[in-house]
Amino acid sequence: MERKPARVLTIAGSDSGGGAGIQADLKTITVLGGFGMSVITALTAQNTLGVQGIFEVPIPFIEQQFDSVATDIGVDAAKTGMLVNSAVIRAVAAKIRRYGIERLVVDPVMVAKGGVRLIRDEALDSLVSELIPLALVVTPNVPEAEVLAGMAIGSVEDMKKAARNIRELGVPNVIVKGGHLTGPATDILFDGSRFYEFTSERIATTDCHGTGCTYSAAIATALARGTSLLESIREAKAYISKVIRFAWHIGQGHGPTNHAAPFLMPSTRFFHLSIKDDIP
Repeated sequence: MERKPARVLTIAGSDSGGGAGIQADLKTITVLGGFGMSVITALTAQNTLGVQGIFEVPIPFIEQQFDSVATDIGVDAAKTGMLVNSAVIRAVAAKIRRYGIERLVVDPVMVAKGGVRLIRDEALDSLVSELIPLALVVTPNVPEAEVLAGMAIGSVEDMKKAARNIRELGVPNVIVKGGHLTGPATDILFDGSRFYEFTSERIATTDCHGTGCTYSAAIATALARGTSLLESIREAKAYISKVIRFAWHIGQGHGPTNHAAPFLMPSTRFFHLSIKDDIP
């Protein structure tokens, strides 16, 4: 029987600088052995220094992209990234429901690395009510989790409290990423009954553009292969640690990660990664 690749759909914005968004997602999916497809929701004029412009793709064309991919190729798992307004979120949510996509990773992209808002204020309600309840897992960083949970986060214990709050929005699994804190790089997964901590060495670098996109795309790719959520996160954490460690120093600002690091540095091992769980 012919072996088919895991089909992974990314629904996000285009980054002309190549470090984040659709470009980062497709690189990640390919390197990790999946077949990447895209629904582009916005075009950005962007580089390592920031976002210089945003062009919003018309809703009918977003819907047409989705239909073209889903009706012909099919989708084993999907992830969302930059969804700039409520109309886009509603349209994307409707397509996810129509095509019965259950292995959905929602990366609630709100602000670019340079501080430019990537989602309108009015879109937050739609994100919470329309999209997050459809997700298998949502993957906010600390600033995004603070918005979604309605609280300040300054520690791992705060991350756990925030994860509890976010899960009440209707999503079964929540990952709060600790990259914005100090100390070891610890991410928290809450599945409603247990907390899991994924901890790796913190890497001293400013070349970390697109890490959230890359991490969520890696999770989606593993899920598309039928891997469990816990193992998918473990694989994604190991991958993101390596691509940050060997990041490209490109441009004058925050450089991109090196998505091909597992191929270019095959003899190097992933960072030590520890995982622990506890019953709250």
